[in-house]
Amino acid sequence: MENSEGVKIESTVVTEEPLISALDIALFVVIITVAYFWYFKRDKQSSSSEKKPYTIQPSSLSSIEQTSNSSFIKKLKSTGRSLVVFYGSQTGTAEEFAGRIAKEGARYKMKGMVADPEECDMADLVEMKEIQKSLAIFCIATYGEGDPTDNAMDFYEWLQNGDADLEGLNYAVFGLGNKTYEHYNEIAIYIDQRLEELGATRVHEIGLGDDDANIEDDFVSWKEKLWESVCSHYGIEETGEESNIRQYKLVDCSEVLPERIFSGEISRLKSYENQRFPFDVKNPYLSKIAVNRELHKSGDRSCMHIEFDIDGSKMRYDTGDHVAVYPKNSSELVDKIGELLNADLDAVFSLLNTDEESSKKHPFPCPCTYRTALTYYLDITSNPRTHIMKELIEYASDPKDQEKLKLMASSTPEGKKEFHEWILRDNRNIVHILEDLPSVKPDLDHLCELLPRLQCRYYSISSSPKVYPKSIHITAVLVNYTTSTNRVNKGVATNLLAQLIPTNDELPQPTIPIYIRRSQFRLPPKSQTPIIMIGPGTGLAPFRGFIQERDYARKEGREIGEMVLYFGCRKKDEDFIYENELQEYVANGTLTKLHLAFSRDQPEKKYVTHLLEQNADELWNIIGEKSDHLYVCGDARSMAKDVHSIIVKVVMEKGQMTNSQALNYVKKMEQQKRYSADVWS
Repeated sequence: MENSEGVKIESTVVTEEPLISALDIALFVVIITVAYFWYFKRDKQSSSSEKKPYTIQPSSLSSIEQTSNSSFIKKLKSTGRSLVVFYGSQTGTAEEFAGRIAKEGARYKMKGMVADPEECDMADLVEMKEIQKSLAIFCIATYGEGDPTDNAMDFYEWLQNGDADLEGLNYAVFGLGNKTYEHYNEIAIYIDQRLEELGATRVHEIGLGDDDANIEDDFVSWKEKLWESVCSHYGIEETGEESNIRQYKLVDCSEVLPERIFSGEISRLKSYENQRFPFDVKNPYLSKIAVNRELHKSGDRSCMHIEFDIDGSKMRYDTGDHVAVYPKNSSELVDKIGELLNADLDAVFSLLNTDEESSKKHPFPCPCTYRTALTYYLDITSNPRTHIMKELIEYASDPKDQEKLKLMASSTPEGKKEFHEWILRDNRNIVHILEDLPSVKPDLDHLCELLPRLQCRYYSISSSPKVYPKSIHITAVLVNYTTSTNRVNKGVATNLLAQLIPTNDELPQPTIPIYIRRSQFRLPPKSQTPIIMIGPGTGLAPFRGFIQERDYARKEGREIGEMVLYFGCRKKDEDFIYENELQEYVANGTLTKLHLAFSRDQPEKKYVTHLLEQNADELWNIIGEKSDHLYVCGDARSMAKDVHSIIVKVVMEKGQMTNSQALNYVKKMEQQKRYSADVWS
């Protein structure tokens, strides 16, 4: 039998009178059981507190630290600060901007700090009025379909659901968005308006940065006017101090044991050797590449079909989700930086925040080697922003190089023009700058502080978990292009993926860190609901998963709705990806109609948008008469906008509506998730 704790008790029948009664035995067992569990629990607690593995978490705090550090008000008061800059960041840009504002606060006698709203009790905003001449600034990005960033989600919901009295709170907001997306800077605009509704005082008008144009220019222009408003509002003056203050100090870690040195992990030391579920942005899964094959039949471009093995990982995904891939920089570029700066890339170092109160102790996982930092943690291929130009001035020994950097770092029309032409138009990265301005020799640790973090790349998943529960498929075009300076720039992630070719079973398979990001791009709940899918090129990716899922339902004997796919590419015999699969789905009835546009197979270019205009009746039948679903995936800059315009036109003509009525109809479709877009710029 078993007692209440699940401990088995053997009973023995005896003929003689026992020395110990049954009651004594029962009491004894209870006492032993209680003693055992008390000792075990105490020992477990002791071991967990005394024998923690060595870890450094540069981007996050442990639960204990979050509890003790959640009150940003206490930090402000205890350190004599009056400025706090919150950031809502998905790629790191908003966090970078927040740091620059906080740093500049010293020029206006406003000692500042940067804060992650996810790690703060934002209800403490009501107490900001207790700090003399206090100011809260919000650098907030909008991503996806008008969504808040992951770390700003709780704050956004708090503003939506709460009714705190924020009278006495002084604030300003800068938004980071992209005009190619419909919901341009939606989150920043909402936060700016909501803070005012709750009684807060806007010190400076909202700034809206457009990443499709020049978000750096937008930010710098807004920031200059912000400080003018701050000076006017508080009656203060700029100190005029322009010194470049380091946020992090260099620590020599040459004596650190090898097992305590990061080698590319995102957050937890040795996380790739000791994988622990669940897997997320700070704890990715090291997935094997199961399949890597070319999809293009000919031509000089490449499109890869890649399958990530997730068998045994406990990872689950839904059709329409995204997979994040953590890339690494090419060894050629990393070695070039070491050569240009005459630096020992294998030296072990750490960057420690000079602000002891900051929750962010390091800019990336430390300690590590410079080679590791430049390979896994720092973005060395993007266009550097103007503040990096400014910081590099002191390292230029040639007056001409100094003047060029000063000009590009300035906010004058001439400076903006030079920065746009020399950095953005010519697509120079930090390696190119160091090559073309040979007298510029920054300290490598300072350069590591200045460069932004290397970000993961997101891909629409092109498979269904119903059909492929143990793997994730993506469809990726290899990015290579020649710049106006005759340099070849390569996509960081796709060029890495192109090298990860599976071998025979006897050799270790190539691996790459990944995690799944949930999406709102979903099939209708009912399999019989008709849908239209519009996905030129690699925009086909999520629809491949949609079709697989409906095909699976059909094979199970369930009724499936009409599926119409619009697909386009350059040439049928060159880049018609997944051709055989699609034709098979048409043959078995899963795919009702397949509309194809091959833009360069005839004298006049023919695109998917032309087919949509030709098939207005079919479009209206599904989105109007049947009130069913339409999906768009692909380029946001032109294709998605053109499709949106055509849909509005079809609704006007076939639904006999005015332009404003048609726009409202399409807007309602979007709100009801009957018109969904998964687009990128």
